Amino acid sequence: MDTSEAKIVVGVDGSDSSVQALRFAARLAPALDARIHAVACWDFPQMYAGYVPPDFDAFEAAAAKTLAEALGKAFGPDLPVNASQELVRGSAPAKLVEAGADAAMLVVGRRGHGGVMGMHLGSVSSACVSHAACPVLVVHTDPSHRPHRLWKGSKGEKTSRL
Repeated sequence: MDTSEAKIVVGVDGSDSSVQALRFAARLAPALDARIHAVACWDFPQMYAGYVPPDFDAFEAAAAKTLAEALGKAFGPDLPVNASQELVRGSAPAKLVEAGADAAMLVVGRRGHGGVMGMHLGSVSSACVSHAACPVLVVHTDPSHRPHRLWKGSKGEKTSRL
């Protein structure tokens, strides 16, 4: 890969973890000599297929607004000079894996707006970890998340922290 074209792809869905993923990417970019490429995926919900004429412009506009708001939360009014953004129509797991095919790294939040609380990884982050051709960083933002610890003996004495 040509390092002048290296990029860190960041999956953005507007969640707190995707905003944190943007911030992590900005911190990692100089070390990887890479630019930040924020990707927001959108699609027409299948539950409406055949029942309602699709208003693709409305779904795309909502995704664009979500992307702009997440970038604003992550960086304020001044985006980093090495940042680009893209709206992609399609399934987030597939499109992020595709976007990461030529990336130095793919950064995603642990879980976004899915409905299953308590899962360690959401469906999108899990798919990215499983299928991406590049390294994947999954960002945790849950304040109740505790780091994993190794324990010595049966009395729970701490020996080291992962």
